[in-house]
Formats: sequence, C-alpha cells, structure tokens
Amino acid sequence: MEPSLFDRPHIAIAVMGLLLMDSGAVQAQEPPTPPARGATSYMPVDQTEPFAQVMARMKADKPKVTARHQQLLNQRYDLSNRPAQGVTMSRGKPVQEGVRVKLPQGVTWASLAAMTPEAVREKGFFPGGFMPLPHPNHPEGGMLFPKFHIDEIKRQEGRDLTRFDLDFDLPDHVLPEFPPPIFLTTRPDLGDVSQGKVVTIMNHQELFNGLLNPKQLEGLRLLVTPFPQQQFNQTADRRSELASRGVTCFDCHVNGHSNGSTHLVGDIRPQEFRHRIDTPTLRGVNIQRLFGSQRALKTVEDFTEFEQRAAYFDGDPVIATKKGVNILERGSQVHFMAEFEALLDFPPAPKLRVVDGKLDPKKATESEMRGQNLFFGKAQCSVCHTPPYYTDNLMHNLKTERFYKPRVVNGAMMGADGPIKTFPLRGIKESPPYLHDGRLLTLEDTVEFFNIVLETRLSDQEKKDLVAFMRVL
Repeated sequence: MEPSLFDRPHIAIAVMGLLLMDSGAVQAQEPPTPPARGATSYMPVDQTEPFAQVMARMKADKPKVTARHQQLLNQRYDLSNRPAQGVTMSRGKPVQEGVRVKLPQGVTWASLAAMTPEAVREKGFFPGGFMPLPHPNHPEGGMLFPKFHIDEIKRQEGRDLTRFDLDFDLPDHVLPEFPPPIFLTTRPDLGDVSQGKVVTIMNHQELFNGLLNPKQLEGLRLLVTPFPQQQFNQTADRRSELASRGVTCFDCHVNGHSNGSTHLVGDIRPQEFRHRIDTPTLRGVNIQRLFGSQRALKTVEDFTEFEQRAAYFDGDPVIATKKGVNILERGSQVHFMAEFEALLDFPPAPKLRVVDGKLDPKKATESEMRGQNLFFGKAQCSVCHTPPYYTDNLMHNLKTERFYKPRVVNGAMMGADGPIKTFPLRGIKESPPYLHDGRLLTLEDTVEFFNIVLETRLSDQEKKDLVAFMRVL
C-alpha cells in the first residue's frame, strides 16, 4: 500500500480542510495544492503493523470513509433510479435517463453554456460532477467490485472479493447489466452465447467447448483464473479478511464486457494525482489500436501482459514479486488470451447500415436522424468518434482544467486529465458510467459535459436528439 495522504506532513494540513469541498460553491481564495512530486515513487515493502491491527483499524475507519465519499456523491449527483421508457440493454436492464450532475445554485445549463471557460473558472461554476471522480478512498485506492459480482463469484467459486475496508460506491442501477451477454465475431449467428451466466473458471468449459478452438479456450481459461493482486493475495499486506487466491481479468471485464469495477491508474505519482478507472468493455477489441485510457499501449497483447505484471500491483515490481506476480509467457499464454479477447463483438445495432455504420433512414426515427446530423455537424462528436465503430483510435486532450481551479477533494487532485483515448461508441448505452473515470452517469450527462467543454451551444431539443442517436449505436 502506498503511504496514506496523512502520512505526508508537508501536505496534511492543507488537505484536512479540503476533504469535503467540491466545486458547487465559490471559494474565498484559491486553495493550496499538493506538491507535484511525492516523497518517493516506491511503496513500503516491509509491513511492520500486524495484519489483525491493520484490519481492525480500517474496519473502524470504514463508516467515516464511506460517509465522506457518499456526501461527495450526493453533492455532485442525483443518484435516483429513473429508467428511460422503452430503452433497455441487450438482456433487458433499463437504461437510466436524465442529467444527473447537479448544477451550482443559481446556474442553469443554458447560462453555463453561454459563459467562457475563464468566467466559469473564476466564478467556480463548473459542476462538481464534471470534475475528476475520486476513488471511494483515494489515499488507499485499489480494486473494488460491485456487490452483485462479489456475491456471484462467492456462489460459484467460494472466492471472496469483499474488502474489509471499503464497499463499492455507485448504485447498481447506473451500472451495466449483469450478467452481460457475449457476442462472438466468429459466430454472429448464435447471438448471445453466455446462456445468461457469468463465465468463471467453474463453467467456461461447459459454455465454450465446441464454440472455440483449443487456443482460444485456453486463453479464456487464463482470463477467468484468479492470480494474486495488490489487495487480494496471500500475504498479510492485503484487504481481504482471508488469504486470497486473487482476482481474474473477468472480475472487472465480466463476460468480456464490464461491471463498473473501479481502481486507480498505476502509472501516475504522487497518489493524489492518480486517476480513478472505470472498467471499459472489451467488446470490439479487434478494431482498436490503443489500449488503456492513457497508457497508449499499442496491442491487446501488450495490455494483457501489462495488466498482470504491473497494473495489478500499482506498477511496483518489488511489491509484485512479494505478493506473487503471475509472469505470463508471451508466445503462448499472452497470445492465447489476446486471441479470445479479439473475438468479443459489439452488440447488434439493427438500425445501422452495414457499409458505413450510419443510420438506415428506413429504420430510424426523426429524432435519431436529427441526432445523427448533429453528431456529424454542430455537436462535433465525429471529430473523434468516426464511423463505423465511432472511434479514431487516437488520444485527445480536452483540457477541462480550463474550467476550474485545482484543488484536492477527498484525497484526489482536481487537476488535468491529460490525453485520453477515444473509446468506441458502438453499444455505448450498455457501458455506463461514462468518461475514463466514470464521472458521468448517463448519456444525457455526457452531452451536457461536451456541450460545455466543446462550447457547442446545443438547444434542449438538440441534446435529446443526440442522446436518441447514441442509444441506437
């Protein structure tokens, strides 16, 4: 574990008064920021505090940590369950509708869109929900899974992904459906091949023997095999009550998709500057040329190897050795895993034309057609999200820091995001929440976000039409 924020005396005083602040109110003066460089890049290897004492201390702190983060979520978002009428994901889970990000008092979306970035920054009007979303316990970090996934893995395998110090933060209704369907590029005639089940080490042979070749089946086996990880391992430096076999790739990318699990990026220091990760879907990996939201790894093989050798352990090779890193063999294991990942297809989109990925006018509604015109015109979405898969396979820097002053919120730096890869928008309604850190809960939130950041000045009707278009991608 990286040293706690409060183990750093040179910033502790500055941070203490900022933990509950957000961008909803104008500050009398610009708050101090943490230093750009931490005391060290390395985590302490020798744990001197007994495990029982660590667990007791963190369990005792859990209610306070949870309440602090929940207060931030309630300040930023409307977390109510408001499904859209007649709009569902592939297996029937309702899609949430409406803007959930809360505005500062006295501000409307129209008035905010009419302001310059400089004016928004000076007045402190940029909505908190548009700023970086902290991990539920940012100074601690680590992999964190929704309860529905924890329960299913415990039922199938007897493996417990519960953390004694922390629970997942976002409500189930704003997450992807569970279990998600699986579509294979090699067998589109079968549709969903998941049989409504979560694929695990216990059932992968039953589900896929006869559909995959032996290499692909072995790759899938590795993707559902638990290996040691920073918070789930067999040493005393863990966050599970019992020694753990670890986690699997599909504990986050369940069924090759996503369950909304979160973590912190492993490649940024110090801790306050690390970004929360929203687990992206693996659907459509075969058409992508960049992997990782910011690391810009060039092949899925690179990313597969990187995850278990580095990201599982916050990018610290010494910690990885201590906890039992799984060294994958590049020529066979990595290749087999990547070969299966490349079979994962997007969900069907019957309103899109086969050749160019745009709407078939004979099938689309008037609102969807207007939304498509906006997508390729005034809204500027297609500058990055080009059809047929709605990605340009590049990275772009939105420079959202133009709109707010840097500060520390719940242990996370509200600073620059930097370049982020263009994620494909095919099947986007099935992958909430949105943006690389999950700060946007609905498609309506994403439209408002980009309307402000790109200064496109969309009308209310144009926003609705744009959402209608994205729902059919």
